[in-house]
Amino acid sequence: MKSIESVKLADVREVYDGAEGNLWELLMGEQIHIGGFKSSMELADRAGIGAGQRGVDLCCCNGAGMRFLVRFRDVASMIGVDATTTVVERGRARCTEEGLGDRIEFKLADVCASGLPDGQADFVWAEDAWCYVEDKAKLVAEAARVVKPGGTIAFTDWVEGPAGLSDEEALAFLQGMKFPSVQDIAGYRSLLERNGCEVAVAEDTGRFAPYVDLYLQMVDMQLTYDALKILGFDSEQLGSVANGFGMFGKLAHAGKIAQGRFIARKR
Repeated sequence: MKSIESVKLADVREVYDGAEGNLWELLMGEQIHIGGFKSSMELADRAGIGAGQRGVDLCCCNGAGMRFLVRFRDVASMIGVDATTTVVERGRARCTEEGLGDRIEFKLADVCASGLPDGQADFVWAEDAWCYVEDKAKLVAEAARVVKPGGTIAFTDWVEGPAGLSDEEALAFLQGMKFPSVQDIAGYRSLLERNGCEVAVAEDTGRFAPYVDLYLQMVDMQLTYDALKILGFDSEQLGSVANGFGMFGKLAHAGKIAQGRFIARKR
């Protein structure tokens, strides 16, 4: 696992309290993760998540993943935990607007110490968000604590790819994305197993590189004005963002970063 001491939770909150978080949503939609609806449906299908189940989303952001699960998988209820006020308030408003507020609850808290009861959730869910959490060992332990025996932990995340990041590449990547650390697939497998889970899926989705290419094309070919508006019409800042994405694309095409998919059952 690669890590950087200078990035803390306050830096992550600043991203999603401000313009950068709005830019992510412009490019990726409400489902701020690689693959959007298709990725969510594949994860839910393979994890066996469906009607009547009760779940917890750790790092729920604006709650789009929970709305997906309630609407398209007929999940009975969801509790989402996130540490950023802006996205939690936005998520509550969107759930009310969509008539889903009675089945979705938000909790403003540290996902490593959620305060949720032991062993009550049928499943724990997350999509491309645990990369923002500094202590991934505590996070996985928390997921294993809140899910019931026989329950499921299902998530995707940005991970270090099989080719590996050099120290210089890792520093640029982590600083640019405001990630305190980035785990690899084997590392997540080990953490899940150490917390009493049997890992069924731990793999590279293969989506990262082509989707980063898509986001760059969208900004260049269609969404330039919209992106500039979010950034206060600062062309230099938009250029910096595009350069950062370009770097991520090169790393992804080289097999150095990826989107991982994980499904595990608590024993």
